[in-house]
Amino acid sequence: MDKPKPGTIGWHDLTVPNADEVRDFYAKVANWTFEGLSMGDYEDYVMKTDGGDVVGGVCHRRGPNADLPPIWMMYIVVEDMEASLRAVREGGGEVLRDTRTGPAGMVVIKDPAGAVCALYQAE
Repeated sequence: MDKPKPGTIGWHDLTVPNADEVRDFYAKVANWTFEGLSMGDYEDYVMKTDGGDVVGGVCHRRGPNADLPPIWMMYIVVEDMEASLRAVREGGGEVLRDTRTGPAGMVVIKDPAGAVCALYQAE
């Protein structure tokens, strides 16, 4: 699998309290299939087209996702997380959640208009 290119949308997912119900909703509405993704003591879901192309995820609002809003979150690939976070703050944005344990990992931000998305640095 190729490394995601900086500046691209690398992933989409939705975090909700009722992931099983919402998973089934999108399976019917968009004709998606799903595959369980182990999160330890529960499963989130990787959603796929009927041809098997991965389109995103539907996640339970628990564990590391407990405080995420119920929105389709896009993840923008960045080349240098620290530089991107400086640009967020300098541009009037806000860091809402930083789950990094090193340079890589996810950071949820809010832009000056109040829109929320996530940044991640591909390893």
